[in-house]
Amino acid sequence: MRGVQGHVAYPHLADNPVHRLLTALESLRARVLDTGNDWFEPSSLQVTSVDVDNPTGNVIPPEANAALNIRFNTEHDGAALGRWITATVQAIAPDAQCDIRLSGEAFLTQPGDFTAKLAAAIGATTGISPRLDTGGGTSDARFITHYCPVAEFGLVGRSMHRIDEAVPVTELRGLASVYGAVLDSIFA
Repeated sequence: MRGVQGHVAYPHLADNPVHRLLTALESLRARVLDTGNDWFEPSSLQVTSVDVDNPTGNVIPPEANAALNIRFNTEHDGAALGRWITATVQAIAPDAQCDIRLSGEAFLTQPGDFTAKLAAAIGATTGISPRLDTGGGTSDARFITHYCPVAEFGLVGRSMHRIDEAVPVTELRGLASVYGAVLDSIFA
C-alpha cells in the first residue's frame, strides 16, 4: 500500500499507508470465512507479516506491506478467496496492489478401499486404530490428488516445522513399516 512519506509533526503533508493497511487487515481478519463442515475445521486467515521498512520513529513511511495466509477448506476455492481479498483491500485503498499466490486447493479423499487399506496397515503394524481426519497442515499431496487417491499419514511431533525439528528414530522406523504394509496391501 503506497502513501506519501513525511514527518510525523506534519501529518497533513503526508499520507500514512500504515493506517489504511491496518484497517484493511482488520476488515479481512474480522470476517468469519465459514464454520467448517463434516470433514474440515473452519478456514483460518492469519496475518503473517506487516512491514514498513522504516527504522525511524518520527517519519511516516511511504509504503506499507503485509502478508497473510489462509488455510481454507472445501467450502472455498483459491480464486474466489483472492477476489474477496482484493475487493476488500481495494474498497479501503483503491490503489492498493494485492499479489495473490495460491499454493493449492483444498481436497478430500472420500473414505473407500484406499483409506481402508491404509487404516488396516496402521492397525496391523502399530496396534492403533486410526481415525480419518483432515486436521493438520497441507502437504504436497494436494498436487497429486487429481491423479491418484491420496491419504496423508506421517509422524506427529511437537517440534514440527521448527528449528531443530526432531523425531525419535523408533517412530521413523515404525512409519517406514506402516508404509511398507500399505504398499504390500495395494500391490498384493
